[in-house]
Amino acid sequence: MDTTKKNIPINFQQLMEAVKQLSPKEKLKLNEIIWDENGSIPIEHQELVMDRIKRARQNPETMLDWEEASKRLVP
Repeated sequence: MDTTKKNIPINFQQLMEAVKQLSPKEKLKLNEIIWDENGSIPIEHQELVMDRIKRARQNPETMLDWEEASKRLVP
């Protein structure tokens, strides 16, 4: 497919409609481009997640399965 760069102002809804017209292969490529563009995770976030995993492993009795957790999220 030949491509040309254009600077065309569109709103989010118009963008979504354009994406819906892409083939599955094109959608996967678009997804890769979006996530690769700024895919770095700050070290602080990585450390936070690793700490939470460590605490969960040390205290598995404090963990809830998804069914229980989702019930607590919805009033």
